[in-house]
Amino acid sequence: MEGKMTVLVLENVNTFYGKSQVLRNISFRVGNDEIVTMLGRNGAGKTTTLRSIMGLVKPTSGRIEFNGMDLTSMAPYEIPRTGIAYVPQGRGIFSDLTVHENLLLGALGTGHSSDSIETALSLFPILKERIGQTAGTLSGGEQQMLAVGRALASNPKFLIMDEPTEGLMPSMVQTVLDVTKRINLSGVGVLIVEQRLEVAAKLAHQVIVMENGSMKYQGPPRDLVQDKDLVLRHLGIKTRPQPD
Repeated sequence: MEGKMTVLVLENVNTFYGKSQVLRNISFRVGNDEIVTMLGRNGAGKTTTLRSIMGLVKPTSGRIEFNGMDLTSMAPYEIPRTGIAYVPQGRGIFSDLTVHENLLLGALGTGHSSDSIETALSLFPILKERIGQTAGTLSGGEQQMLAVGRALASNPKFLIMDEPTEGLMPSMVQTVLDVTKRINLSGVGVLIVEQRLEVAAKLAHQVIVMENGSMKYQGPPRDLVQDKDLVLRHLGIKTRPQPD
């Protein structure tokens, strides 16, 4: 991977909630040509890692940089302006606004023109059919597409998503995976929290497994799937090695 431009760097990040330490020396890098997926049980520290990147919780020590900019010195509202788009767990759409208004907020909130909405609509054609519909009346899968579409309307350089496939039917999961790959091929780095190993194995170039706020594995998904003991110990999943 020599010559790859690294866009996101975490180095020895420690984060506390009050007196409780949640993250312990988290260090990894994500290149602009990579999709990295974080796996782990509930409470492992995955969401806190994303929130630390976005400035929603401040690390007590360590370094977080994006394209050489120190994110830990920025206010949360400044970080999206660097080019990072964030899709939080639970979607976070504005249910009383229309699909178009939600997308418009994604575009204008980071200083982009409404033309960038067309990119999101081209990736999720169903949203074009629902463009004037109130977001709260969409199906769960359509709301998830809207949440991702709103992030893409900001024309991001980097995309962070927290469990974007949670609760989706298989066809919707595949749509999210296909769109994520297309986004990445356009030169946008992607960091995703995911619960399902099979989804991570299909999607990611690199996988991080977390437990109790620490990283227990970092590497290719294929190697992780082959390590039955590690998967069982840290994810509680029984699996078989994939055939050659």
